[in-house]
Amino acid sequence: MNNKMILTDDLTAALVGEVLLFSLLGRALYQEPDREWLNQLVSDEVFSESPFGAAQIEIVRGLEILQKWADEQAGGISDQKFNDLRMDYTRLFIGLGSMPAVPWESVYFNNERLVFQEQTIQVRNWYARFGMQIEQINKEPDDHIGLELLFVSHLASRGLRAIEQADQQSLDDVLQAQRDFLLEHLLRWGPAWATLAKQHASTDFYRGMAHLAHGALLAAAQMLQVPLPKVATL
Repeated sequence: MNNKMILTDDLTAALVGEVLLFSLLGRALYQEPDREWLNQLVSDEVFSESPFGAAQIEIVRGLEILQKWADEQAGGISDQKFNDLRMDYTRLFIGLGSMPAVPWESVYFNNERLVFQEQTIQVRNWYARFGMQIEQINKEPDDHIGLELLFVSHLASRGLRAIEQADQQSLDDVLQAQRDFLLEHLLRWGPAWATLAKQHASTDFYRGMAHLAHGALLAAAQMLQVPLPKVATL
């Protein structure tokens, strides 16, 4: 893929869309529910359209589910609805007993289903190489689905900076980094995680986010011409 053949306006729009969508996904999936932020998403009508990959069928489905959820929260998220979100998040991402949609990459690649494995270190090195700081480093695995999605947003923001500075080499490097990270990591397990989350989420919010994340990965692969690798199973 020759980056110089892409119209700068088209590439800029795509990178802006990546920043917005992947940062939304990363925050929603990595952080526990924040009522004020969620109410802001509803009031801003964030789920009325996608800034990236709008034609991707998984994104379309995710927005349908999330818009339905948002419409039900129009008067503000009730205590019961917020408690439902917190319970769903805990069950999916923290665990009460078994976790139906484990959010850490390394678990998908070892028979003992352990965290802090080879993939964790590889991902940590990626973050360090491109200057993404993790607050809970060494306290929780770096290969959480939310963090990996945030890293794609981080790379996209670096690509935008390169365009602003007319730095073609940096832009090429960042786009190649996105391709490599998607191929080596997110595309190898993200779809498996999303499938499990779609099946097991008990709220429309997290079910919709799983569809949206799945679609975002497929849209990024299409934009960057990354072949879809064999997906891990759990």
